[in-house]
Amino acid sequence: MLSPSLAQEIAGDTSAVIGFNVLITDAEGMVIGSGDSSRVGTFHEASVQVVRTQEAATHDASQAQLLRGVRPGMTLPLIAGGQAVGTVGITGTPAQVRRFGLLVKRQTEILLRESVMLRSRLLAERAGEKLLADIAAYDPEVVEGDFLVFRAAELGFDLRLRRVAVVFEVTVPAPTAHGQGAHRQAAPALALVRSELLRTVGEVFADPQDIIAATAPGWIGVLHRLPAGCSTESLAAGCRRVTDVIAAQDGLAARAGIGEPAGSVGGLHDSYQDACEALRLGTRVADGTAVHLITDLRVHQMLTAVSQSARNRLVDLTTADLRAQPDWPALRDTITAWCENGFNLVRASEALHVHRNTVVYRMHKIEQITGRPLREHRTTMALYLACLADRLGGGDGVSSRTGGKERAKP
Repeated sequence: MLSPSLAQEIAGDTSAVIGFNVLITDAEGMVIGSGDSSRVGTFHEASVQVVRTQEAATHDASQAQLLRGVRPGMTLPLIAGGQAVGTVGITGTPAQVRRFGLLVKRQTEILLRESVMLRSRLLAERAGEKLLADIAAYDPEVVEGDFLVFRAAELGFDLRLRRVAVVFEVTVPAPTAHGQGAHRQAAPALALVRSELLRTVGEVFADPQDIIAATAPGWIGVLHRLPAGCSTESLAAGCRRVTDVIAAQDGLAARAGIGEPAGSVGGLHDSYQDACEALRLGTRVADGTAVHLITDLRVHQMLTAVSQSARNRLVDLTTADLRAQPDWPALRDTITAWCENGFNLVRASEALHVHRNTVVYRMHKIEQITGRPLREHRTTMALYLACLADRLGGGDGVSSRTGGKERAKP
């Protein structure tokens, strides 16, 4: 509990402040920290009695001579959890050091408690990281789901509860042309703000059953317990709060991917992988949006599951004449908005932020070039899939950011 490194740091700093040598022993009376480094590793006989009685003791010069490794001064017990875990001693005449005794004892015990709490928190974080990594890389042929359920229960989490995976990606924004150097210096390294990012996520996902862990620098995973009646909209709103706070407080850019609800280890594995897929696909097809739901990207996910050559062939055979037009991006967006808004002219124009007459003009142009009416749904859906494939482009693999299993696009 009382590590030599912490004891030496406390003893050295305290000795410098009060002007008297401070030493710290373990429960067996061995000196593990001292302002006088020559005393580290020696035996302090007076500490044995102090630990046993949990009462302070003072020793003048004549009394100190009778005890091994003891000099005139005061020795006080260090109490943690109701037990003496060591002692803190101050060298000097009892009259001189007595006024510092209680202060040094209390300060040392405070630092000791903080160290224990920090260590416990770090151990809990690492256990959460390992659990999340194992779920992300879960393979029923390798490990039984019940084993992970048991491990999670040891940490206080019930994996049988209905949950949904959320993945946050935090990045340093690209520097602008103005003040490029200053921007790079002001942007904090992601590793340095790791605890702050975890705290920010934890403030929104505050359910005791929420599993939150940093899976890689700049990546934070959450297995969020879904309360009864919780809607997708409220979950997405919570994710937007996280991304907004990260951008406002830390000057970083953040995005979130949301998977599907699940109530088993296998389902959570799929939900986590889907959340990573939502991030990857959302970046390529939803410019300016910070939160991506896999439920909105299932068609895109299906397209990326087929070979690149098959997607290229679809794009070439379906949209070759359209892609030759200088306004192809606008035509492509019009087809996409027309399909994703229920083949409704008003909603499509609102989604595109253009006048409905502009949409009518573009649709007429598309029909003239392709020779097929956009109100023929089979034709329109083929064009829609080709437009999505064009926006998805070539791309590359997507990592689950767990340091283990990686799902790559064929």
